[in-house]
Amino acid sequence: MKDKILEQFARLYAGSASPLIIRSPGRINIIGEHTDYNEGFVLPAAIDKAIYVALTKRGDDEIHLYAADYNESHIVNTASVEISDKHWPNYILGVVDQLQKKGFALGGFNLLIDGDVPLGAGLSSSAAVECATAFALNELFGLGLSKLQMVQAAQKAEHVFAGVMCGIMDQFASMFGKKDHVIRLDCRSIEYEYVPFELKNYKILLLNTNVKHSLSSSAYNERRRQCEQGVAWVKEYHSEVISLRDVTMQMLDEYVLPKDALIYKRCKYIVEEIRRLLQGCADLQQDDIKALGKKMFRTHEGLSKEYEVSCGELDFLVDAVKDNPDIIGARMMGGGFGGCTINIIKEDAIESLVQKLKPLYKQAFNKDLDHYIAGIENGTSLVHQNIAVPGV
Repeated sequence: MKDKILEQFARLYAGSASPLIIRSPGRINIIGEHTDYNEGFVLPAAIDKAIYVALTKRGDDEIHLYAADYNESHIVNTASVEISDKHWPNYILGVVDQLQKKGFALGGFNLLIDGDVPLGAGLSSSAAVECATAFALNELFGLGLSKLQMVQAAQKAEHVFAGVMCGIMDQFASMFGKKDHVIRLDCRSIEYEYVPFELKNYKILLLNTNVKHSLSSSAYNERRRQCEQGVAWVKEYHSEVISLRDVTMQMLDEYVLPKDALIYKRCKYIVEEIRRLLQGCADLQQDDIKALGKKMFRTHEGLSKEYEVSCGELDFLVDAVKDNPDIIGARMMGGGFGGCTINIIKEDAIESLVQKLKPLYKQAFNKDLDHYIAGIENGTSLVHQNIAVPGV
């Protein structure tokens, strides 16, 4: 990928200096979905599929962007950074906007973006773009930002320029990932610990529905508002409550259920999922991956029936494997309404499962089923600096 990007950059920005190249990975989340913006816990990991950003300084105040996936360019002045109707530049420009608002003076730059994170698959390609951009600009202009400050700028960029009120998990996992470990992240305190993730004879298999989700136009923000409403009703009786992290099922039964059965259902899923994640971490510490797998199936049931962010394609794929003895856990992953299911499966059973599922899925939905085997890798990093660009 690095050599390909160097060649692309040399053709695109002829005569430019050798670029920095930053790699920022997509992420999976083992368990703990939609808990991050409710100040709960999450259990993500960075994966071996990543977004790559190559960039150099310019001698003027123009920002020149190029996205290889779309074969599109976008040019803007540093003094007039605004939301673009092309959509993809917003994940980059949103970070520029956040850094400028924090008082950092950024000059012009040439930037190329490419990668192998499947877009719209629920692997947080947008967070990877934002983290790669923050890391790259910090490196290029010597801003002195910590990793956490870069994560916070990336998250805020998604809020403001992409219109998705996401929690911090996606950006945090992309930036802080560690090979062969998951991250137990407390989304309230931002305290975290690395938990070894030993799969032995199992692998992580992602099955891509090829249903493209768009969180900003989906029910994502609505779910967030429903959770906040539930908290507000509980808070009338328990002033110490700040988020669903602080709420018990008894509180929901007493103060939310009598007011609104739908909001109760949404909050019930979150309260139970936070508890489920902590129990899942205990499973990992006891090397009981099968117990964790059972919790993944229950998480999917909650996401589908209570939080209602699944879709027919995701439910089909989970239902198709729930009685398979080679699969110890499966669920939809990500914001919902499309993307991937995550499956923990015996390594030697992957090929036969995929061959069985592809025609069944095609017959049911007239869509192709893609699959990826995900390894757990390190987070955002510098992969190239100060080597002559071919042809320049």
